Amino acid sequence: MDGAIAQLIELKATTGRVLGVDFGDTRTGLAVSDISRFLASGIGYVSPGGIEKTAQKVAEVAREQKASAIVVGLPKNMDGSEGFRAERCREFACLLSQKLDGAVPIAMMDERLTTMSASRYLNETGTRGAKRKGVVDTLSAQIILQNALDRLKM
Repeated sequence: MDGAIAQLIELKATTGRVLGVDFGDTRTGLAVSDISRFLASGIGYVSPGGIEKTAQKVAEVAREQKASAIVVGLPKNMDGSEGFRAERCREFACLLSQKLDGAVPIAMMDERLTTMSASRYLNETGTRGAKRKGVVDTLSAQIILQNALDRLKM
């Protein structure tokens, strides 16, 4: 699979935990599913700096979590087109695949409106200030992963 990206449907052929990733240049939010793939839970964020170091760190987390598949958020424009951010996320996913020697399938998941959903939730729960910055990335990863898990059940 050397840097190749799978289709989300292809992840049905795997079993076990799925890692959700909301890649960002500053912080990358992470979430993991339970073994039955019913529920996504945020596990924090990493901010090692730079796309290479971030891919390496996320690969380490994938190994620690024993992830059998990974879903990376794909930031599309509202009209469905892809811009620079989407290209950067695809580049990250390919690097991550290489760091894992192609052994773990990685799929992209449309992440339109996930940050807005996460921000709305944090507004409703009164989460503010510095704490909010890391939480929004983790929550975004959790929403991306939960959306993917729900699609895989169909």
